[in-house]
Amino acid sequence: MRTDSAAERVTGPDRAAHAGSTTLVTWAKAICRALDAAGCDVPEILCRAGLDPTILNEPTARCPFEQGVELWRCAIEATGDDAFGLKVASQVRHTSFHALSYGIIASSTLKEAFERICRYCHVVSDAVEYQLLRCGPEYHFVIHPMQNVPFASVDAAVALQLRMCRSFVGHDYSPLRIELRRPRPARVEEFQTLLRAPLQFGCEQNRLVFDCESMERLLDSANPELARHNDAIALQYLARIERGNIQARVREVLMRRLECGEPSQEEIAALLSVSARTLQRRLGESGTTYKEILDETRHALALTYLSAPENSLSDVTYLLGFSAGSSFTRAFRRWTGLSPSAWRARAARTPPPNSPSPGYLAA
Repeated sequence: MRTDSAAERVTGPDRAAHAGSTTLVTWAKAICRALDAAGCDVPEILCRAGLDPTILNEPTARCPFEQGVELWRCAIEATGDDAFGLKVASQVRHTSFHALSYGIIASSTLKEAFERICRYCHVVSDAVEYQLLRCGPEYHFVIHPMQNVPFASVDAAVALQLRMCRSFVGHDYSPLRIELRRPRPARVEEFQTLLRAPLQFGCEQNRLVFDCESMERLLDSANPELARHNDAIALQYLARIERGNIQARVREVLMRRLECGEPSQEEIAALLSVSARTLQRRLGESGTTYKEILDETRHALALTYLSAPENSLSDVTYLLGFSAGSSFTRAFRRWTGLSPSAWRARAARTPPPNSPSPGYLAA
C-alpha cells in the first residue's frame, strides 16, 4: 500500500508494472474525435499507430498499451499541439468508461467520486494508478502513470477530472492548485485558459489539490442505489479482464456477501476456489491483506449506504455485515472521525450550489 508520512491515505493501490497492459478502446475513440476536430486524417494516423479501425466499434474492447502510446505520439506529431491532451478530454462521452462513468455520476460527494476513480481505474487502463490523500485541510489526488505514458495522456486525465468537478460543483470551480511533472509547455496560455487553476510544471508528481469542504459536500444528484449497481458491474468487468487481480476478485465477492454477515478469509477463499493460505499469500504479494480489503470495502459502502436517507443505521449495520451497531460506529469513527449519525447530519446540512448534468463527460 502507498503511504505518505505527512498525510492520511484515503485510497490508492500500489502501482506495479504490468506486462501486457491494456486501455479501453473508448480512449482511442476520444483521441480520434479530437484528431478529426483538428482536421487530421484519422484513418491514416490509426494505420501508423498500428490500430485496426474496426476495433473502435466495440465499446468494451481494449487495445495494448504500446499501441495506445503510439497513437498519442502520432496524434501529437500530426497536430503539433502541446495542449492536445486537454482537447481529448472534451471528446470523452458519458458512456466512454463503462460502468465507472455512471458510478461517478451517482456519487454522493466529490471525495466519493475520486475514490471510485482510484478503486476502479483499471476499467479504463491499467497503465495509470490514482491515489487520494487527506493532507490536513486539503485532499490531494495524485496520478501515477506507468513509465512511458505520454504527457498528453496525463493532461487529458487532469482535464477530465476538472470537467467532472465543475459539472458537480459549478462552472467556476477550481482546485487550489495543479502540479504536473511535464515540462512547461510552449503555449502555456492554453493550459491556463482550459484548466483555470494555479499551475506548476516540472513537479515531482502529477497532483490536483482540493479544499476539504468542497470535496466532502453532499451532492444533490447522489444516487447510492445506482452507484452500488454500477460498482458491481465495474467489479464484474474487472474480474473478467484481470483474472490475476486477486484484490478485485476479493472485493467483488465481499460486495455480494457482506449482507449475510462478515465472511471469514476461509469463506472468501472457498468462493474463489483457492485455499486460505494461497489467498493470504497472493494478497501479500499484491501489497495488502484480507482485513485491509474488508475494511476498505466496508468504508466505501458505508458512505454510499448512509447517503441514502431511506437506510436506517440498523440497515447499514446489517448491509455491511457488522454483528452490532456499536461495532459499526467504532469502525466509522476510525474511518471518518465522526459517528454515522453525525456524518449523515453534516452531509445533509451542506447541499451543493449546483447539480451536475447527467452527461458530465459529454462534449
